Amino acid sequence: MARKKNDLADLSLGELIDELKETKQEALNLRFRNATGQLDNTAEIGKVRKQIARINTLIREREIAAAEAGQ
Repeated sequence: MARKKNDLADLSLGELIDELKETKQEALNLRFRNATGQLDNTAEIGKVRKQIARINTLIREREIAAAEAGQ
């Protein structure tokens, strides 16, 4: 979760999809660490989930803009 919202807006669609995959993998790792008791700060899970939602929102916005431009 190294990127901020403003940084995400500058990425291309392909880069956003790659970032989404990386962030989902990070969320999975956090869940495993939480389940095994190795995660000290459980708030990280919520932060990663919000980051995934931000990325999904940007991807959807671009899909809608592309569909409207194609009309």
